[in-house]
Amino acid sequence: MKWVTMWGNAQSTVMPNPATYARDLTLRYPIFIPFSGNKIRITLDNYCCNEAVTISNVSVSIGNKLSDLQSNISYDLTFNGKYEAYINAHGTIVSDELDIKLNSDEYLIVSLYLGEYTNLTSGVDIVGPLSKGYFAYGNQLKNNKLDINKSKSTSWVYFLANIDIYTDDNNEALICYGDSITSQDWPDYMQLSLRENDINNVAIVRKAVSGTRILRQYECITYQSYGLHGKNRFIHEVSSVSGANKIIIQHGINDIIHPVGSEVNIFRPMSDMPTLDELKNGINYYLEEAKKLNLKAYVGTLLPIYNWRTYASFREELKNQFNEWLMTLNCIDFNNEIGEIINNEYHFKDKCDSGDHLHPSKYAYSLMGKLAANITTK
Repeated sequence: MKWVTMWGNAQSTVMPNPATYARDLTLRYPIFIPFSGNKIRITLDNYCCNEAVTISNVSVSIGNKLSDLQSNISYDLTFNGKYEAYINAHGTIVSDELDIKLNSDEYLIVSLYLGEYTNLTSGVDIVGPLSKGYFAYGNQLKNNKLDINKSKSTSWVYFLANIDIYTDDNNEALICYGDSITSQDWPDYMQLSLRENDINNVAIVRKAVSGTRILRQYECITYQSYGLHGKNRFIHEVSSVSGANKIIIQHGINDIIHPVGSEVNIFRPMSDMPTLDELKNGINYYLEEAKKLNLKAYVGTLLPIYNWRTYASFREELKNQFNEWLMTLNCIDFNNEIGEIINNEYHFKDKCDSGDHLHPSKYAYSLMGKLAANITTK
């Protein structure tokens, strides 16, 4: 038996909002259970907040679907023997172990109650067929179902970073690291594809933040949710995952599409535009750190950007040169799976564009998930 992270999430800074604090609020997250176990521990993360926070109470229960509905029995977690979880600024805290029987294909319902004013800076936005969250007014931890008049679904995950399960030795975690492409659907589709292929011993752990770049980060609140650059987030996110032996890295498109010139956007000077060598060095840093963690690393090619609002031929050229280099590594060619060349430029294939000419459609994400599942299990 060993500890394996069965679900994970990066932490960033939430989108700017005049209301930074909340109180008397319940957060609830249904978490898909990929394999059975008999104990759990949960990591809460305040990495991107510059002040300490206190979570009044954390409880878990069992559910049978991706919803806020939990069983009649719930269990309160403790942290160093206390029900309150005090997290230092930029810190993390791991719960005490909880004996609980978990069965694969059920859901662990995790609820956090914020009793007093709590800084809600640390969080990240994720979506997908296995991803959902809720917030509710008042202390509703023990409610089997949240009060429909006082609750609402949300794609933002606050504080919840890793859920580890004590499970059989043959179970393992695979990390998906990246930006908005990865904070959206394909890791969830990868998990589903593995199960369709009767591969039931792999948990897909997503570590992704929309807007992030390999080389740069924003220091303004306008783009605060775009998070940290690679060297400020990779080790923090990846080294915390238990029982992992593989990682897929799909990162770099924002480095190419963000800079537009300070005359257009003061926060996006053209001096931020990377060179090909800088992008290569960034990926090589990831690969070196992954090797130190004994992770087999895969890199994913960047996707089409034709007709994206900042599209330009020089960006297309840099992206294609970067992809050509990525193809010389241990590569998953997402680009050719959902893209095609038309007039020397990569376009999304039919039904693969979400409509913004940058993010794939759900159909395309399902193709990416299947491709990643097939390549990493060969």
